[in-house]
Amino acid sequence: MGSTGKVLAVCLSKRRLDPKKNVGRGYLKKGVGLVGDSHAGTEKEVSLLAMESILALCKKTNIVAGPGSFAENITTEGLELKQLPLGAEIQIGRAGLRVIGIGKDPSAPHTYSFQGYSLLREEGIFCKVTKSGWAKVGDAAKIVGDRDGKEERGGGSRAHS
Repeated sequence: MGSTGKVLAVCLSKRRLDPKKNVGRGYLKKGVGLVGDSHAGTEKEVSLLAMESILALCKKTNIVAGPGSFAENITTEGLELKQLPLGAEIQIGRAGLRVIGIGKDPSAPHTYSFQGYSLLREEGIFCKVTKSGWAKVGDAAKIVGDRDGKEERGGGSRAHS
């Protein structure tokens, strides 16, 4: 895994307590989030989760889960999401995102779980949309800047700070 990956799913749900369904594409609107999703317009506009995290949990627990099962908006493959610092910039399709949170407070009300597991709480990242644009399955997902807004140079993993 590194600083470039791809989008495997763009997921939304109309109600917060429902699992999200892969709709294939969606519009990420600055100041709103994924248009049509139950979390649009909230502080944590868009959530991302790595497919690698989903597969690792499935293997460990023998559950069957896929994109959207853990209520993430965008499921990625190949990006080291857990290593991103706050403020990191991500480009998905033509849309821009800034990481504003890593994980979720487990005591928060209505924390969503799938078969008793809540991957967003531990391994998800939450973003604000900084540039509007369409995101769709197959789009490149890449880290384009660190928390200071500097461009990423080269690949490799990033330290958590």
